[in-house]
Amino acid sequence: MEKTSELLSSAKTIAVVGLSSKRYRPSYGVAEYLKSAGYRVIPVNPAETEVLGEHCYPDLESIPEKVDIVDVFRRAEAAGEVVDAAIRIGAGAIWLQEGVIDHQAAARARAAGIPIVMDRCILKEHRRMLVAQR
Repeated sequence: MEKTSELLSSAKTIAVVGLSSKRYRPSYGVAEYLKSAGYRVIPVNPAETEVLGEHCYPDLESIPEKVDIVDVFRRAEAAGEVVDAAIRIGAGAIWLQEGVIDHQAAARARAAGIPIVMDRCILKEHRRMLVAQR
């Protein structure tokens, strides 16, 4: 997706799949940053009950509200099933973090009309957007 800044500026709710309560994990730092930037962060991880003071859901289908972006911190082999779940819930967009590459899943998302960003860090892109706005 070319217009990541439009995606980031219009989004309000970001479900972070694979979010860990371990502070040293990249998912924690990114989610903490997104929350401090004003996004509603919804943790998704069946092994957690609460992360960053937010109730953690076992899967995307359990989230009772609309999700603007599904941010995926899972291995590339598991990304396809998360993309399929994001399609089922009608997510506004899907973001596969750095190193998470699944071209077939990306094609399914696009076919469903859902923008997808692949192999890019949402935190770095957000910071880049802020710098560009100055």
